[in-house]
Order: sequence, then C-alpha cells, then structure tokens
Amino acid sequence: MDILPEPFRTILSFIVVLGVLVFFHELGHYLAARWRGVYVERFSVGFGRAIATGTDRQGTEWRIGWLPLGGYVKLHGQEQPEDVPDEVRATWRPGQTFHEKSVGDRAIVVAAGPLANFVLAALMFGALYMTVGRPAATTAIGTVQEGSAAASAGLLPGDRILALDGQQVTRFEEVQRHIQPRAGTPVAVTVQREGQERVVTATPAARTSGETTVGVLGVGAAATEFQRLDPFSALWAGTVQTADITKQTLGAVWQMIAGGRGAEELGGPLRIAQMSGQVAELGIASLISFMAVLSVNLALINLFPIPVLDGGHLMFYAAEAIRGRPLPPRAQEYGFRAGFALLITLFVFATWNDLSQLGVVRWATNLFG
Repeated sequence: MDILPEPFRTILSFIVVLGVLVFFHELGHYLAARWRGVYVERFSVGFGRAIATGTDRQGTEWRIGWLPLGGYVKLHGQEQPEDVPDEVRATWRPGQTFHEKSVGDRAIVVAAGPLANFVLAALMFGALYMTVGRPAATTAIGTVQEGSAAASAGLLPGDRILALDGQQVTRFEEVQRHIQPRAGTPVAVTVQREGQERVVTATPAARTSGETTVGVLGVGAAATEFQRLDPFSALWAGTVQTADITKQTLGAVWQMIAGGRGAEELGGPLRIAQMSGQVAELGIASLISFMAVLSVNLALINLFPIPVLDGGHLMFYAAEAIRGRPLPPRAQEYGFRAGFALLITLFVFATWNDLSQLGVVRWATNLFG
C-alpha cells in the first residue's frame, strides 16, 4: 500500500479492515444457521445497491454492497407469521424458518456472529506469533529522561528492572501499573546491571491529565524482542491475548461509565478509517494486529444488551426462556425503538469526536466565527 497516495491508502485500508471483520461476523451467523437447519436467503457484505452478486447451490444469494459500513445475513422466515401477508407465508420452507426454531437454536445463531469475531482475533494473533513472533516479556530500560525520577535515582539504559518494593515484575506494563498510583511516594527499585543486582530508591513524579494524576518514572522500554512460537503455542497465546484485550476493553468502558475516563476516546468510522491508513503504513503485521483488536471490539459491541444488536436479541431470548413464551410484541417494539435511538445517539456522538479530533470542528468554528 506504500505506492498508493495517502487518501487512497486510507480508503482502501478502511474497506479491507471493515470488510474482513464484517465478513467473519456474518459468516458466524451463516454457519450457525446452516448448522441449526435455517435456510439463509442472503449473505451481504455492505449495504445499498449490489456491485457484485452470486447464488450458491443452496439458493443463498451472496452480494457485496456499495456502502462498506456493515453487513447482514437474511434468514428465512425471520419475521413472525402475524407480521407478514399470507402470500409470503405460503413461500416459507417448512422446518427451515428461523422463527419456528427453539429459543436455544435462535440464540446459537445470534451469538455465533460475535463468537466468530473472537475466534478471528485469536487466529490473527496466533498467525502473527507463528510468523513474526510474540513480543517477549521484558523490563529492560531503553531510555532514561533527563531530570526524571529515574535519572535522579541513577537508573541507566540497559538496566533490567527485577522488582518494585519487593514485588517481582516481568513486563513493562507491570512497572507502569505499580508506578502510576505512587506519585510522590518513594519506590524501591531492584535492577540488574552487568550481571549484578542493586536496589535504588526512586520517587515517581506527578503528572496530571485532566482530573487524573499519575506517577511517572521517566523511563522507556528497550526495543521489543520477538519470539516465534509453534502452531499450538501460538494459537493458545493468541487466545490469551484476545481474552486480555477483552478484559482491558470492558475495563475502559466501565471507566467511561463511572466517569473515570473521558468519553472523548469513543471513536467512530472516521477514526477507524484514519487509524487504518496510519497502521497500514507500518506494514502488514501491524495492520493484522490492528484488525484483531478491532475484531474484539466489534464482538463486544454486538454483545451489549441493546435491542437491535445481537446482545439485545439474546436478552429477549433469555427472557423468553425464563417466561416460557416470547415477550409481548409491543414490549419488543418499544425495546427496538429505544435501542435504535441509543445507537443513533452513540453514532452521532462518536462522529462528533472524530470530527473534533480531525480538526474539522475547529476549522468550521474559525470559518464561521
């Protein structure tokens, strides 16, 4: 992609990233529907007028829409019988309609989409660990800032941090987690230098970001070392990495809800497009890693208990399983309306954040005074 001009590289990267993620998400729904005996009428990547179509031996129409902002799988008989005219019901295939399947089968079909995104992320991470290698855990110091707490304590590039306040650390992320809440508090740092261990005392400096104050040691990690893994170990490591990103993402969402993190970090399609172009410049490995992280995010977003999303459908199915019958149609209708309104609100808010970050809002403000 380096040979493409910047706008085209960003657009192409965005289409590739979103297209792959959407395809695997819908493929999960499709395969689960086939498994549970539901006929699939259409498999579409993208919305709007089709730019490419084809029909397989089962009669499913495969199509690519011109607007690459999502996709869908049209399940046979997805509507309730009372919601369609008699001439439509007459064309339904007995035993292959979605609505007549058990609540468990319907839940499997719906949950398979997000599950496919989790699996895709694990496979992508695993493929990277087999080819490029997994970043090896290290606490080696690469740089020390002048005048920082680390410089005052006598830490040097090449030192390897072994423990903080007697607690062993093996990854630089653990160093950050220990230092950040200890601004102004002396910390005993055990380092290895030229094969010998020594203990120094460093007092992290306070750095304020918004309403949050964190401790800063003033060191940077050494260059990352990569270790290639065998296929089984790589797949397991990819699964673990997917679980870690899931946990971190849920933690970040909870911090936004609790007010401990700014909602300006919430991004939409414009930011994804911008980041896709930037990551593509770094190479295919960086782009695959970025796609894996986005795949986890797409899975989690779809699992949120918001009507219209997969998580909302699963919530309705859970209520149906508990009650022994579906929720009243009016309750479902109100739920879908509220869910749609919430999604539109989030989309507008995320787009506003994107435009603000890209400088469009500031430009328009200056233009119109």
